[in-house]
Amino acid sequence: MDVVLFDIDGTLIRTGGAGVRAFAQTSALLHGRPGGTDGMTFHGRTDTSLVREYLRLHGLPDTEEEIQRFLDVYVFLLGEELRRHAGEVCPGVEGFMAECRRLRPAPVMGLLTGNIRLGAELKLRAHGLWEHFELGGFADDHEDRDRIAEAAWRRAEQHLGRTVSPGRIVVIGDTPKDIGCARAIGARVLAVATGGFDTGALRGHDADWTVEMLDQIRVEELLKATMSSGS
Repeated sequence: MDVVLFDIDGTLIRTGGAGVRAFAQTSALLHGRPGGTDGMTFHGRTDTSLVREYLRLHGLPDTEEEIQRFLDVYVFLLGEELRRHAGEVCPGVEGFMAECRRLRPAPVMGLLTGNIRLGAELKLRAHGLWEHFELGGFADDHEDRDRIAEAAWRRAEQHLGRTVSPGRIVVIGDTPKDIGCARAIGARVLAVATGGFDTGALRGHDADWTVEMLDQIRVEELLKATMSSGS
């Protein structure tokens, strides 16, 4: 197992809706639209695609400049929200990560997230988790989650200085979109029901493993599966 890529929201941590509130506050502050994000679906989405959807929904220009302006305000307000209520680490995360670190050789641990990089850092630093990750794919890379997965894969290859077979990458996430982006690069995928979808909903999306929480699976099980993929 060369690389383990983690989603953030609902997989590593639960922020109690800090990101959703920060989006709504940005809408009110920048455009005078309280409730401007009501009705939008946030699960499994990328920050950049959400901002574009929001701008189009309200007939505002969805230029790169306007998207960046929204995100600049959003991350400031996100930091304020997290200072008020950081949320919690999802069950089983710390033990699972400790198991990964004990492997010899230990896999590269990275992020595969719809958050922009600074948003991801703010959320994970609030729980002392940011320093555990060596690389990642973020919404700064692309709006499409499949392309974000590809960016994370390529960074892992650069980090290791060699080609990485996608069958030796495990993506861990809590939504069907996480499963889909893992499949887009040919990676194995562990679906965990600590976010917005239960195991029943996740099992219909062709994950290699589906669990309620990360403490219900041993890292050695993932290791055996990836070893069968060859080098």
